Amino acid sequence: MASRKAGTQRKAAAKRAQRGSSNVFSMFEQSQIQEFKEAFSCIDQNRDGIIGKSDLRETYGQLGKMNVKDEELEEMLKEGKGPINFTVFLTLFGEKLSGTDPEDTILAAFKLFDPNATGYVNKDEFKQLLMTQADKFSTEEVEQMFALAPIDVAGNIDYKSLCYIITHGDEKED
Repeated sequence: MASRKAGTQRKAAAKRAQRGSSNVFSMFEQSQIQEFKEAFSCIDQNRDGIIGKSDLRETYGQLGKMNVKDEELEEMLKEGKGPINFTVFLTLFGEKLSGTDPEDTILAAFKLFDPNATGYVNKDEFKQLLMTQADKFSTEEVEQMFALAPIDVAGNIDYKSLCYIITHGDEKED
């Protein structure tokens, strides 16, 4: 009886793991998954299907960084919360790539620059802030953002629409 229960629990855990891992594959296009697979293969130096400390050390060595501390490598491995196989590797990248703040957080930040609650911020003033404050944007980064931003003829950015684009993607992209 106990062994049947343990078997059922193992099957349920396997199904949960399969569901969780299958979701990560839906986050990326097939070509992206192939690129991640190639990157994983480059890092998995001993070809055992798991990225370990020795794999990371050897990869760093190939990139010219010879004196990597064990603590640094262990911190990297901790992000996987267990052995880093390809599915975990892909999940880590998915989490990093989708690490955008929630829409309401971004809106709240924009509202600080819109004291009259118009829903707009001036493009030139905003550009000045982006290039001179905190994590300074380069001219190229600002221009990339403005290429997606809904800007009216008066030079004002519709920041509510921009927040939607940041958090949900630009529906014009294909």
